[in-house]
Amino acid sequence: MNNSRRKSSVVQIGKLAMGGENPVRVQSMLNTNTMDTVACVEQAIRIIEAGGELVRLTAQGVREAENLKNIKAELTQRGYGDTPLVADIHFNPATAEVAAQYVEKVRINPGNFVKSIKKDLSDYTDEEFEQERLLLKEKFIHFLNICKKHNTAIRVGVNHGSLSERMMNRYGDTPLGMVESCLEILRICREESFEKVVISLKSSNTVLMVQAVRLLAERMCAEDFHFPLHLGVTEAGDGEDGRLKSAIGIGALLVDGIGDTIRVSLSEDPENEIPVAFGILQATRTRITKTEYISCPGCGRTLYDLQSTIKSIKQATSHLTGLKIGIMGCIVNGPGEMADADYGYVGAGKGKVYLYKGKECMEKNIPEEEAVEHLIALIKKHGDWKD
Repeated sequence: MNNSRRKSSVVQIGKLAMGGENPVRVQSMLNTNTMDTVACVEQAIRIIEAGGELVRLTAQGVREAENLKNIKAELTQRGYGDTPLVADIHFNPATAEVAAQYVEKVRINPGNFVKSIKKDLSDYTDEEFEQERLLLKEKFIHFLNICKKHNTAIRVGVNHGSLSERMMNRYGDTPLGMVESCLEILRICREESFEKVVISLKSSNTVLMVQAVRLLAERMCAEDFHFPLHLGVTEAGDGEDGRLKSAIGIGALLVDGIGDTIRVSLSEDPENEIPVAFGILQATRTRITKTEYISCPGCGRTLYDLQSTIKSIKQATSHLTGLKIGIMGCIVNGPGEMADADYGYVGAGKGKVYLYKGKECMEKNIPEEEAVEHLIALIKKHGDWKD
């Protein structure tokens, strides 16, 4: 757990607690037709079985929102009902109001929750700006009252690409515009004593997304808002590009101690997003879910088959969740470079290996062919082995 993690309130989303000292939650989103109950349920199950803790799906209109009831019922009947469903809503407050009756959380975008009252969007007077804000407030309060009745959480999801025209007019297409759009909604939540709120500021521009979330965290602290934050880079793409963009954007904020739930947005099957998300959490030491290996790339000083040795050690120890094992090519740099590891395997040349616990060398000159067995015995001796 990040020792400097941003203080956030706890939001209960069905049976799942988010924020506070809870683990950073991992989620994904269906790409199936919301009217196809079977396809949605099957894909949701694949996400859940991969480790997803929330499942989001779009509801384009009232008809799709009504079908969320059937999807939820089928997931419950098949034993997956404890995983919260999140409805994703754009442009249609009526759809959000229906969805709030059937799922544990509803995401709304303040940039398109209500239509603009103006035909000429080139400029807004202060009076017009306030008139449109009051219209948003009226529609939003009606939605919040339904959420209160059904104990439904919300996510205020601001996207860089869909700020309202009045916000664009006042603040430009900027991180500040995203933050102001969010804070406007949060102030209404405070006035209405509505606390079940999660927030996201997303962009396909990784740098802009990080800037916006950092600014939001500062502004929220100044206004004494402590709602959980959802992190993600939108439209990150697929393959290596999507993974790198997501790791940089999400990872930078997690290292700052910011973030209570993450979604890696890949143009792939959504269950593929889950292991990437857990990998980012592991790499930032935010949520430890597997054994961590610290291994060098090898060089001319490496006098044993490093790659096959790493494979053998992983096969033997990959179930030791939370343990850090260093596998280093040589005695010159190995002990210092793996100083953060719980246990270490270091090549000493001439077919010999040194084994470490922390920074202390425990065994020297072990024949390479016996060294993995000795490493396992060392871990067992010190009580860190789990069958």
